[in-house]
Amino acid sequence: MKRRALISVFYKDGILDLASGLAGSGWEILSTGGTARYLQENGIAVTDVSSVTGFPECLDGRVKTLHPAIHAGLLARRDDAKHMETLEGLNLSAIDLVCVNLYPFFEKVQAGLSIEETVEFIDIGGPTMLRSAAKNYRDVIVLTDPGDYADALVAVKTGTVPPEFKKRLAGKVFDLTSAYDAAIARYLLDESFPEYWPMSLKKSQTLRYGENSHQEAALYFSTDKPGALPAMEQLHGKELSYNNIRDLDLAWKAVCANGLPADGTLPMGTGELALVPGMETPRDVPVCCVAVKHNTPCGIALGKNLSEAYDKTYICDPVSIYGGIVACNTPVDEAAAEKMAEIFLEIIAAPDFTPGALEILKKKKNIRLMKAAAAPKDSFECIAVDGGLLVQSADRTLLEKWEVVTRTAPEERDIPDMVFGIRTVGFVKSNAIVVVKESAAVGIGGGQTNRIWAAEQALGRSAGVIAAAKENGSGDGSPPRVLASDAFFPFPDVVEAAAAAGIKAIIQPGGSMNDKLSIEACDRLGIAMVFTGTRHFKH
Repeated sequence: MKRRALISVFYKDGILDLASGLAGSGWEILSTGGTARYLQENGIAVTDVSSVTGFPECLDGRVKTLHPAIHAGLLARRDDAKHMETLEGLNLSAIDLVCVNLYPFFEKVQAGLSIEETVEFIDIGGPTMLRSAAKNYRDVIVLTDPGDYADALVAVKTGTVPPEFKKRLAGKVFDLTSAYDAAIARYLLDESFPEYWPMSLKKSQTLRYGENSHQEAALYFSTDKPGALPAMEQLHGKELSYNNIRDLDLAWKAVCANGLPADGTLPMGTGELALVPGMETPRDVPVCCVAVKHNTPCGIALGKNLSEAYDKTYICDPVSIYGGIVACNTPVDEAAAEKMAEIFLEIIAAPDFTPGALEILKKKKNIRLMKAAAAPKDSFECIAVDGGLLVQSADRTLLEKWEVVTRTAPEERDIPDMVFGIRTVGFVKSNAIVVVKESAAVGIGGGQTNRIWAAEQALGRSAGVIAAAKENGSGDGSPPRVLASDAFFPFPDVVEAAAAAGIKAIIQPGGSMNDKLSIEACDRLGIAMVFTGTRHFKH
């Protein structure tokens, strides 16, 4: 019996070689629409599917292969005599190979089309044929990936198609269709937390290893939603590692929380700043630089230009920044590049690099230079747990209120630093304390199991940073004025430690049963304290 292949593809890559190879081996080629025309124009004989079904394509091509003559030919088990007798009785023939790829819904859903236009790119016949063929994979070869065409053709020509090969091809079908359906579900559902969590991700690359060298890893990007990392362009350096990517993600989110001047993206929480005295009107996006090590900031600062912002970031922790990742919200120029080139950095990410900066930095063979022009867009964050997935909305709320709870109100000069501090703590591992002076973190304490340890770490570091700044002429040696906390104070000990270090203003969410103790301590010690009502834990 003559074997038959049904070929219907949107993307034509590699299809001529496959079809001509099958035809040359005596196979009959069935096809539809544009694929049939393409094959015929290239000299390959094609049987139109309509002649098999006895039914014309209709509804603007929506109905072509949705017919028992096709699906019976795909689903009939060759080892089941009754199935084969049924085919014969209905004058139908088996289909032994299906090659289908799908309408480009992944691409079109990101194109900003109307819903009427977008739904026309939801493929119905293609996934249905693929699923039928994949269910009957013992008897039907099913192809979705041009990378498999050559191996399938060799197997067909030799007359031996290994069962495991056919099983793997069938698995790839359901891998594809599950992602395809998930993307459609995400597009059509107007629910934050649907009954089933749809994820549609495609492998971008296999990584050399994971968090440690004995762990395997790969990077997947969303098929249907744009994101900052997929939009990044690597200009120089070796391949990114698993840990690099995690740190790059956090660094870019932290720096973009302070805005992207290039595309006018305003800082996180800009809309809420109407609650803050003196901050009611959105200001120009400041130049920001952040350094990240082991998935937590080790320095972050604002500056008049990138060179100044980098200097202030670097001095916060000159030890930890070595081998770290630096992100900037403005292009890297020669002056900043000269300074960054003085130490070993794994990655520098920025909206762009001047030609002079690239010339300087490319002298370092392994440094990764990432052109990152898009702000983070994810609305949700997902964390894998054993047997499941934790899903939450992204932390995009800076504060719910600006409540001065002490007798002393913050001085006007301290308010921008308080806002900068509360914006920063959300990127530091909890418990998180950030000490701020003149638009820069001078002490960062994070990842501690209690808040006083985080405060002592941050305050202790700030003393050394301020002394170093005075020594090199970039600071006046005065103590820091602002301390920010990601969560409430259960005891007055943090306030007392802050007062001893010279802190004049504290910003924290409030909400502890013991808030009164901290408020009383602030009043006794002459410190202003503001409650925001918004916690920023980052476990």
